[in-house]
Amino acid sequence: MPLYMSTFGYKPEVWADLIKSPEDREETVREILEQAGCKLKGLWYAFGEDDGFALIEAPDTVSAAAVSIAITSSGAFRKFETTVVITQKDLLTALEKAAEVAYVAPGAAVHA
Repeated sequence: MPLYMSTFGYKPEVWADLIKSPEDREETVREILEQAGCKLKGLWYAFGEDDGFALIEAPDTVSAAAVSIAITSSGAFRKFETTVVITQKDLLTALEKAAEVAYVAPGAAVHA
């Protein structure tokens, strides 16, 4: 199944609520994703622009988009972005296919 990385940033009031009442979000997120036919591969927190990220396995892009839309619509996040992730094996396959693509950069045809 395809992999997706969701990076997120909580709103300050969500952090304030978590300080008052700490909770382990991993199991809750896992259950939400499973109900949507997806699987949580891991949930990590970070320091910096992003507060954390999740690695999600989804059957297809539509399912990943549906989960992303539902989570974003909760209003808990100042930022929520989802990116398609590929494995090293898939990258090697893509590189082989890229060698077969005859791309012409903008303006290059004029100078040929």
